[in-house]
Amino acid sequence: MDTRIIKFLVAALSLFYTTTLFINGSWGTGIFMILVSTVLVLVCFRSTRLIVVFYYMQRQNLEKAKSWLLKINPDRLWNKQKGYYYFLLATADMQNQSMANSEKNLRTALNYGLRMDHDKAAAYLNLSVLAANKRKKREAMMHLNEAKKFDTKGYLKKDIKEVQKMLNSI
Repeated sequence: MDTRIIKFLVAALSLFYTTTLFINGSWGTGIFMILVSTVLVLVCFRSTRLIVVFYYMQRQNLEKAKSWLLKINPDRLWNKQKGYYYFLLATADMQNQSMANSEKNLRTALNYGLRMDHDKAAAYLNLSVLAANKRKKREAMMHLNEAKKFDTKGYLKKDIKEVQKMLNSI
């Protein structure tokens, strides 16, 4: 049985129990169960293993992040979560100098979709760097223009300029 269904059943039962507590007049326990039910509902929509991977990636502990990534079965994730799974896998692969796997995973991440525009920009920027390393200037420029388009808040402005300089020297 799919774990997502089990998570939804547990969350639904928790919400039902919380409602029952309020009907019976157990306000203190009902308020506590609201907090528990909130956590259970959030777990239904987020992969806890992906959250752990994000934590280790922020701490620059790539070995632990990679080990947690390998524990995740991408078939059991929602589509947007699959996008971030492949994005994180590509980032870990780039750190390990596995450029072919990284490019494949970045393209897969973009196909599944990334929610935030700056994440899309980072994915296109990484694809641009990978194409530049292969001496494919036209493809690199195309990905760089996509990165510029998605970097609306300017988070990657400095990195985009560096890649632009690198492409001008090719």
